[in-house]
Amino acid sequence: MKTAIIYASKHHGNTYQLVKAISERHPITEIHAEIQSQADLSDYDLIGFASGIDFGRFYPSVEAFLRNNLPANKQVFFLYTCAKPRKGFTTAIEEEAKKRNAILLGEYGCRGYNTYGPWKLVGGMNRNHPTKAELDGAVRFYESLLK
Repeated sequence: MKTAIIYASKHHGNTYQLVKAISERHPITEIHAEIQSQADLSDYDLIGFASGIDFGRFYPSVEAFLRNNLPANKQVFFLYTCAKPRKGFTTAIEEEAKKRNAILLGEYGCRGYNTYGPWKLVGGMNRNHPTKAELDGAVRFYESLLK
């Protein structure tokens, strides 16, 4: 399956580590939403959107990329890194995807190193995340979508 993953990975590159772990084992097209705001996704079978979490949602550049470029009826999935994983981080971007009749395949989220706000004063939280096990989890998640 031909796959593209659109991502934004600020601060410590946590989210890009997930994308890179997948791209090291599978041929995918990586699109950095902060650099490239448009792309023709019509030839892709699977389209992933990956982001760090900012105030409970995906970065605006990733959400805008989806709004402006996602063709109708595509299979999509979501990857994210955050301070503390929980359900709900993909709600807003899922709603945008549903407007294009996207087929939602699922999400994978894990902890990421965080030095936002007061955490910077104490050296951050989740210092060694994502871990190898979390990166492998992202790859396994992606591979489950290929079946």
